[in-house]
Amino acid sequence: MAKKIIKKRKLKLHNLLLVLFLLGVLSFSVYLLLAIPVKNIIIKNTTYLNDDMILELGGIKDYPKFFLTSSRKVEKKISQSPYIDSCKLKKKLGFIFVLDIVENQALFYDTSKNKYIFDNLEEIEETEYSFSVPRLMNYVPDQKYSKFVDGMKKIDSTILNRISDIEYQPNDFDKDRFLLYMNDGNMVYLTLTKFKMINHYVDVLTRLENHKGILYLDNGNHFQIME
Repeated sequence: MAKKIIKKRKLKLHNLLLVLFLLGVLSFSVYLLLAIPVKNIIIKNTTYLNDDMILELGGIKDYPKFFLTSSRKVEKKISQSPYIDSCKLKKKLGFIFVLDIVENQALFYDTSKNKYIFDNLEEIEETEYSFSVPRLMNYVPDQKYSKFVDGMKKIDSTILNRISDIEYQPNDFDKDRFLLYMNDGNMVYLTLTKFKMINHYVDVLTRLENHKGILYLDNGNHFQIME
C-alpha cells in the first residue's frame, strides 16, 4: 500500500516581516495621532470671566492631548464654578477646542447679607470681579425674596446698569412695593408683578423733557415732577 505524503506549507519569512512591519507602522501612527495636543482653545460668550480662570477650571491650561481629553469631564469641571451656569465643549478640525460658556449673571448686591445675588440664586460674598449692579438697601421678607429675584431676572442688563439702589417699601395697599433709585436722579416705584415694565424706562425718559421726578409704575403709570 502506497504511503500518502502530506506536504507542509512554510510561511514565507518576508510575508511575516511585512505583516509585522505594517502592524508596527499602524500602531505607531495611532500612537502619534493620540499624542497630538490641542492646538488652539476658543472661549465664547464670556463677559466678566477671564480665559485663564476657565482653562484652569477645566484642567486644559497646558493644552492636553486632543483625542484623549474627555469633553464631558472638562464640561463638568468648568460648570462647578458658581460663576458658570453651563459649559459645552466642541472638538473641531485642526485640533481645536471651542468652549461655549453660559455665565451666571449678578443681579444685585444684598447689603443685609453682604453678598452678590446671581440669577441662579447663587450667593457670593467675596469676588474678584466687579459687577455693575444695584444695591438692595434693606431686608426683604423671605416669602417675598424669591419673587423679587425673579423680578430682577426680567430686567434687561442695560436697564439694570441704570439702577443704583433698591429699597423694599411696602405700604398699606401693597406689600410687594419697591422703590428704585436711578443713576440719573429719578426714582421708580414698582411692584413684584410689574418689574418687567422698567425695561421701557428709556422710552419714558424721552417724554420727560429732562425733568427729574418719580415714576409710579406700581399703581397706574404716571410721573411726578420734583421741583
